[in-house]
Parts: sequence; C-alpha cells; structure tokens
Amino acid sequence: MDVRDIMSRNVVTLSKSDTVEKAARLMKEHDIGSIPVCENKQVIGVITDRDIAIRTVAGSRDTAAPLVEVMSNSIVTGTPEMDVNDAARLMSDRQVRRLPICSNEGLVGIVALGDMAIESQAQDEAEEALTNISQPAQPHR
Repeated sequence: MDVRDIMSRNVVTLSKSDTVEKAARLMKEHDIGSIPVCENKQVIGVITDRDIAIRTVAGSRDTAAPLVEVMSNSIVTGTPEMDVNDAARLMSDRQVRRLPICSNEGLVGIVALGDMAIESQAQDEAEEALTNISQPAQPHR
C-alpha cells in the first residue's frame, strides 16, 4: 500500500513569517499537534506543540515571534508513492509522528502514525514506530 492511499490531503500550513500565536490557534482549531511551514508549497520546516512549549514558553519568547525563530528546521518528508511500511520505518528512525508528503509540486499531504495504525497492513510497523518514538522519559532528580 502506498502512502497516497492513507495520507490526509487537506493540510493546514503556515509561512515562516506567521506568528507562534497563530500556529497555536490553528493547532487548537484543527486539533493537531504540528503544522508544516511552507514557502511556495515547499516544506521548509515544521512547528509542533512541543516547539511552542519548549522554545517559546520555556524559552521566554513572545508569542508574536515569527515561526522562523522557533520552528524545527531539520525536516524529513516522504513521497506519495512511498510504501506505507517504508514510511513507518522512516518515521521510527527519525523519531517523528507525522510525515509531510511531497511531490515535485510541493506539499501534497501528511501522514500520521494514527493513519497507519488504522490500516492492517501497516499496523505492525506503526506500533514499532510509536514504540521507538515514545520512549518514556526518566525523571530528573
């Protein structure tokens, strides 16, 4: 099964000049935890709820800061023709829960571990990816 068969095609995006506050509002409105940051339909970064918590709130930054200052720049993307199992392995290796899907035209969708878990073919890979991504944190002493 290809990623195109399970990816979400209606993807909320932001630009690097949008604010952290706008990103947080869109995340709340759409009940999502990450948003691709694009320039001319090309993914240049991702802003996650964790980026907002750690780099903005805990970093004492203003929520009016542009996303370019707090977004994750090292992104990993997949392609629509990518096999779902390969995408799950990539997500596990790179420790990401959501994978922007790009073609020559730019961003065309996004696939999440939850999308894979629904498909029986990719369930095992999604479980393994989630296990590898969701390692319990050790308490600080």
